[in-house]
Amino acid sequence: MKFNPFVTSDRSKNRKRHFNAPSHIRRKIMSSPLSKELRQKYNVRSMPIRKDDEVQVVRGHYKGQQIGKVVQVYRKKYVIYIERVQREKANGTTVHVGIHPSKVGSENA
Repeated sequence: MKFNPFVTSDRSKNRKRHFNAPSHIRRKIMSSPLSKELRQKYNVRSMPIRKDDEVQVVRGHYKGQQIGKVVQVYRKKYVIYIERVQREKANGTTVHVGIHPSKVGSENA
């Protein structure tokens, strides 16, 4: 049921706004849930992710690995790069794997 007549629920319009969002709005979209202790401390469920935050991957192929530091926040691609989350390319070089901020848990903010 639609509650606010001024906010669209059209899928294509919402996708357009998501992928054409400016950087300051992408910052807000790129939030990660906080750990239980931080949730109690700040009384908030999630916060925008920043470089040098300590996070742990909780979903996907790289979940459950030790806590790592955020190396880069790539707003254009909606991903973050974490210290020890890497893969090896065919030519032998290692590259960071992009992970969406909603799939990590912030351990230290």
